[in-house]
Amino acid sequence: QLQLVESGGGLVQAGGSLRLSCAASGFTLDNYAIVWFRQAPGTEREGVSCISPRGGITKYADSVKGRFTISRDNAENTVYLQMYSLKPEDTAAYICAATFRACPNPDWGSAFDYWGQGTQVTVSS
Repeated sequence: QLQLVESGGGLVQAGGSLRLSCAASGFTLDNYAIVWFRQAPGTEREGVSCISPRGGITKYADSVKGRFTISRDNAENTVYLQMYSLKPEDTAAYICAATFRACPNPDWGSAFDYWGQGTQVTVSS
């Protein structure tokens, strides 16, 4: 079964950290850029970060720049989103998506080859 599986979400206090993982199953991530999105109830989906297939290019939303770091380990077939200095407004379901070849630009894209189910991040004040 070809799928992306997120993990690492949870409940954390403001100022805390979490590391999310996006693991591919049934296919290899080598040729795919990975985008992390987030969506809170009643809001539109928001692009958070993207990493190119080899990891040489990264992209961040202004709201997370300097606090989040995206990385990947293609040997482990996994992309990570390290989140520091979390704020209550970071609370959302975090979803990863794979797109062939390159990070969408200038927007965050809408047509992806694979989507995950999401992992919930809740930041308490």
